[in-house]
Amino acid sequence: MASIPDQILAAPANNNDQLRTDQLADWLRQIFGPLFLVIVSIVAIFFLFTREITRFVQFIVLAVAIGVVFYVPNIIETTAKAIAKALGVNLT
Repeated sequence: MASIPDQILAAPANNNDQLRTDQLADWLRQIFGPLFLVIVSIVAIFFLFTREITRFVQFIVLAVAIGVVFYVPNIIETTAKAIAKALGVNLT
């Protein structure tokens, strides 16, 4: 803490310091979307080279289902609201 300037330590809290989750889903898509595609590609190529067609088909079906979460607009928000509503959380 000795290296932190006094202006930062003594800065008053303002209303802009609140947690903002407006763009959280977009941020998650930007981070995990390309990583997901790389992992799916590597695993799919591995299954094809080892000639495990049944595992390859199962993996592709699972990858498509998970890919829907990353690439369909508003699916994360809709799912989160549905889960919150099912748990009885007031969304207003």
